[in-house]
Amino acid sequence: MGRQQNTRGPGRPAPNIARRACAFQLLRYVPDAVRNEYVHIGVILREPGTNGSPERIQVRLTRDWRRVRCLDPDADTAVLEGMESELRARLEQETGGPLMAILEESLSLGVQMTEARAYLAESLPAGLEELMRLYVDPPPREKLPRLTARAAIQGEMRRAFEHAQVWDLMRKRIAASDYTRPGDPLRIDAGYRPNGLIRMFHAVSLDPGVETAKVLAFSAAALHAGVERVEKAELELTAIIEPVTKLGAVSPQSGEAEPERLALYRFGVETMEEHRIRVLTTSDLGRVAETARRELRV
Repeated sequence: MGRQQNTRGPGRPAPNIARRACAFQLLRYVPDAVRNEYVHIGVILREPGTNGSPERIQVRLTRDWRRVRCLDPDADTAVLEGMESELRARLEQETGGPLMAILEESLSLGVQMTEARAYLAESLPAGLEELMRLYVDPPPREKLPRLTARAAIQGEMRRAFEHAQVWDLMRKRIAASDYTRPGDPLRIDAGYRPNGLIRMFHAVSLDPGVETAKVLAFSAAALHAGVERVEKAELELTAIIEPVTKLGAVSPQSGEAEPERLALYRFGVETMEEHRIRVLTTSDLGRVAETARRELRV
């Protein structure tokens, strides 16, 4: 006899688990309205208010933008990421306001919403996790292009700051041209201001080369001077890199990085440090995020 299939489906209650009547909508990225090709990128889950309590709403966007990049290589995923913080802030500020109006004002860049569908959730967080798994996140066996090394570091940075509950309080994609000169294309990944100090964090991969490190080093002096001039504050600029143990080329005999790759890694670190850039690895992110949590008084 074959194994009995699970026919519960999304939102159908499991035995002996009380679930709440909710509604969900999917957010999809549609770069070309004529072709109408799309990728699901997020979920909005709502629980209606009862006995005078307000409606509860949670929003989650994907952390894995590879499907979007496959559909549209020119997609500005950093701006799409920022939509989650914008939506959450708007919904918190306008509790009880017309949901559709708030969402339609906030959505842009080819992002659309599906119609609302009924859903039974054990809780809002658990419901979001299940809906993201069912409709948004790629299955583990799906083969997608490997994240670039810098994008992987960016993902680890975001997860650490989110875990410390400070990501939504931070500035993202900070334009260096605000502090250097017009035309500077560099955008610093994230930052915040505790008192008279401005902390900025930028993902820099030294695998396989040092180009990103040299770009950041080139802009560092002008950034320091510009922040002091514009913000009247001191800048602490931090590069987050991968640990040396994660270099791509490792000798199968010794388990150590190849000498050429190791020399390049050290050159990148030293170049940044010479230009007043603090260099930390992804292994330090927990401590960095905890410092942010304390300084932002979360």
